[in-house]
Amino acid sequence: MSETCDHDCNSCGENCSERSAESVDFSAPENAGSHVKKVIGVVSGKGGVGKSLITSLMAVLMRRRGHNVAILDADITGPSIPRSFGIRTQLTADEDGIIPAESGTGIRLVSINLMLPNETDPVIWRGPILAGTVKQFWSDTKWGDIDYMFVDMPPGTGDVPLTVFQSLPLDGILIVTSPQELVGMIVEKAANMAEMMKIPVLGIIENMSYFKCDECGKEHHIFGESHLEEIADRAGIGEIARLPIDPSIADACDKGKAEDLDAPWLDDIADMLETI
Repeated sequence: MSETCDHDCNSCGENCSERSAESVDFSAPENAGSHVKKVIGVVSGKGGVGKSLITSLMAVLMRRRGHNVAILDADITGPSIPRSFGIRTQLTADEDGIIPAESGTGIRLVSINLMLPNETDPVIWRGPILAGTVKQFWSDTKWGDIDYMFVDMPPGTGDVPLTVFQSLPLDGILIVTSPQELVGMIVEKAANMAEMMKIPVLGIIENMSYFKCDECGKEHHIFGESHLEEIADRAGIGEIARLPIDPSIADACDKGKAEDLDAPWLDDIADMLETI
């Protein structure tokens, strides 16, 4: 056991005498006011690849298909989901738990930004507190009847992704990447973590894959040629998708109008999710 041990095994990867794999159950209980059928994690190996964008677009797409959808914003130190949906009202709660905010089309969401006095206030917390907050978002929120919950995770393989993998009933994850060759190595790290945690990788989505010229229709690979198939093959991932560089997408999210967007590039991913 480390000298700095805080006895929160959920945020620690050490295999010490304080616990054993057989004796510790990391799963967080579901709120009595929740019935969540499918939980999909959205992860990335590095920041800035559009993970929150993909989370928003997938939620909008599944809601448009008639499903009850929710987003748990687990990116506690960098939350951006509420702004994409134009939600700035503070969360409320009653004796049964937190009441999630609701978008214009009925997507339910919880984010730390909806609990802060100002959305620009920084969250300066250590790992165990971040991890505990994510578990509270799951257990203390009355999500209601949800067909698909998307969990927007911070980049990397640190405390919060570990907590989500161990404590929430994930049905699988979607990995978000970009075309740079270096990112391939980082994607494989995320896929290897999922394999170690026995969580299936459902698909890989390459954001900013290309720019399509409005005048000539030619595709330009601004960030380099895609290696998506090669990366997916090495990681054993069957479903892939590519999103173009489109300024109108970022503009809509900045204006809180994510629900006005169409994302036909993600239709195959949505089809796959409806089969799991």
